[in-house]
This record gives sequence, structure tokens and C-alpha cells, in this order.
Amino acid sequence: DNSPWQVDMAFLYYAEKDRVTVVEPVVAARKDIGNEQFVGVRLVLDSMTGASPSGAIPTDKPQTFASPSGKTTYTTPAGETPLDTTFRDFRTALSAEWETPLHEHLKSIIGGNYSQEQDYSSLGLSVNLAWDLNKRNTTLATGISMSHDQVNAVGYVPVELSAVPTKAGEQKTLQSKGGKSKDIQELLLGVTQVIGPKTLLQLNFTLADEQGYLTDPYKILSVLDSSGQLRTTDPYLYEKRPDSRRRQAVYLKTNHQFNTDVLQFSYRYYTDDWGIISHTYNLHYRYELAGGRHYLQPHARYYIQNKADFYHYSLQDGSIPAYASADYRLGDMSTTTLGLKYGLLLRQSHEFGARLEVMKQQAVGDAQFADNTAVIIQANYSFLF
Repeated sequence: DNSPWQVDMAFLYYAEKDRVTVVEPVVAARKDIGNEQFVGVRLVLDSMTGASPSGAIPTDKPQTFASPSGKTTYTTPAGETPLDTTFRDFRTALSAEWETPLHEHLKSIIGGNYSQEQDYSSLGLSVNLAWDLNKRNTTLATGISMSHDQVNAVGYVPVELSAVPTKAGEQKTLQSKGGKSKDIQELLLGVTQVIGPKTLLQLNFTLADEQGYLTDPYKILSVLDSSGQLRTTDPYLYEKRPDSRRRQAVYLKTNHQFNTDVLQFSYRYYTDDWGIISHTYNLHYRYELAGGRHYLQPHARYYIQNKADFYHYSLQDGSIPAYASADYRLGDMSTTTLGLKYGLLLRQSHEFGARLEVMKQQAVGDAQFADNTAVIIQANYSFLF
């Protein structure tokens, strides 16, 4: 077929204050191959550097930890949140999909994806169906996806809730050789409805099951004695999470076009059997500037969650639970993101966009971890080739 490729390129820069920095180029292409069939491919490259919170708590004395490889150590000054300064990773992710009609009002989308990191790999497949009804004013959607992930942590996968060494050369004696794996299955049910000439409503429900190794092999916990100080023997333990997780989410999205401007609002409710419940509110407003060749799009997002049942800021000597994690991403927290995008139509089918956002994560309730602030910069360019 002589139809051109629709190419979308983007470059993302994400930087947390004194923590992780991510540089991510993305290239995606989609082509009409005839007979109402489409193929698409997408390539993502991630470079991640910086310092990542280990899960240990700040103390009034310097703290020394062995690196994940066990070959070196790093020291956190007194009063500061321990950050693993050896954090480095590079990820390559490739995905492809094929869209084809099965009937006049029914189409399927079959996709596959693979990603590879230094210590992690993932292979996935998905099948989705979309059925148009009611003079194409209603679309029903359903889909299933499956993935198999492999964890090969640097320095081997640690034995969960075992002591964390604080000297170089001790690491491998406390770890189990060989990788760990996990499997994920996900079901999607959805409906998209045209409400009026300028309003569209979408409602999705997803159900996902995870089984296998769900622990983060690099996260640790501090263990305190009865006086509230780090215990002298084995003051840190590797975390341990359950080996299964069931996740459920309801997603509601509406688009409404005014004369020229477009308002988009979405809400997501999430819950899982780890005890986490979260709410996500997302608002975009596309304001068309004079001439119709460029636009501004402010963005606001608010996210809030409660902690997992096994989240602990620290542990108490003599009462080590069956599961425990100090990963702040599993704690009581909220995230607020504010941003602005500028888009410019250069010529037919050629568009440039630039986005700047500021994100702030903070503890809520009784959570004690430090706030985290990040700047997000993205540039994108779309064209026909």
C-alpha cells in the first residue's frame, strides 16, 4: 500500500531534586496497509541515573551500606534520607500491533511487547476487540493481556527479610543465586459513548492478577531497638512483599468540544488486595490561539493513595512481620502535577509540541518520608513519511 507512515517522535526529560534523572526518546509509527488494516511499532529508550531512596530511615549518625553488587559501599550523612547513589539503568522497549477488521462493525488489535533492562526483562502479548453499535455512536471493548517478567538483580536476588550487609564483599553470602520471575494477566472491559455532537464519554474496568516475585530486590528497612535507635546487630533487612496481587480499576473519561477549545477530564479509582486505594483526577484544557495553527493546553493532575497493609516506615526489633516494605511508593502519599503544553501546526500533518510540568509528591497522614519534587520537560514532533 502507498499510504504514508504516521510518525510520532518525542523526547522526555524527567529530573527529581537530588534524586533520579530520566532521559527518554520515543519513536512510534503507524501505517494503513489497506483493507482497513493498520500496523504500528514503537521504540522507547530509557536512561536512568541518580540516587534512589533505599527505604532506610535518616538517623543522627552517618550510615554505610554495601552497593547492590556488593563490591563497593556508600555512606549517607547524618540526618539525611539514605539514597542509593549507585543507581544506574538503561531500558530498551519495543512494541508492535496489528489492527484488522473481523466484521463490518468488529475489529481486533493484536499486540506484542518486549523490554530489557540491566536486571529486568518483560515479554507480553495482548488481544483486544472493539465492536461498534448504535450507528457507531457506541463502542464496546474487551481485551486480555499477558506478560512474563524476569528479575535478575545486580549481585543476585536477596533472600527476603535477611540482613543487609554494610561492608563490601559480604553481599553474595546472604543472597540466593538465580533469577526470579512473575506473571501478569489483565482483563479489560469498556464502553465509549457519543453523548452529543461535541461530547464523548468513556468508561473502562480493568482486572489484573500478578503472581511470582513482586518484591523490589533493592529496597530495605531499618530495624530499631526499644530506645528507638538502630539495633546494633543486623540493623537493616531486605523487604518482602506477598507473591500475589489482584488489582482492579475503574476509569472514566470525557471529552467536550466548545466552539474551538476542548476540555478533557478523567477520573480513576484503583484498589488492590495489598490494601491500597487510590484516586486520580486529570484535567486538560486545549485553548486554540488565533489563526488555529497553535494552541496552549494547561494540565492539572492530582493523585492520592493510602498505604499498603504491609508498609512500615521502620521495623521494631522482636516484632518482624511476615511482609514488610518501606518503599514510599507503597505509603500514604499524594502527588500534584501542574503543567502547560504549547502546540504548533507547521504545515499539513506536521505538528510540534513542547510541555513543561512540575510534580510534587508528599507524605500524607502519619507517613514520615521526605517530599519529592520533579521537573518534566517533553518535546514532540509528528509528521507523515
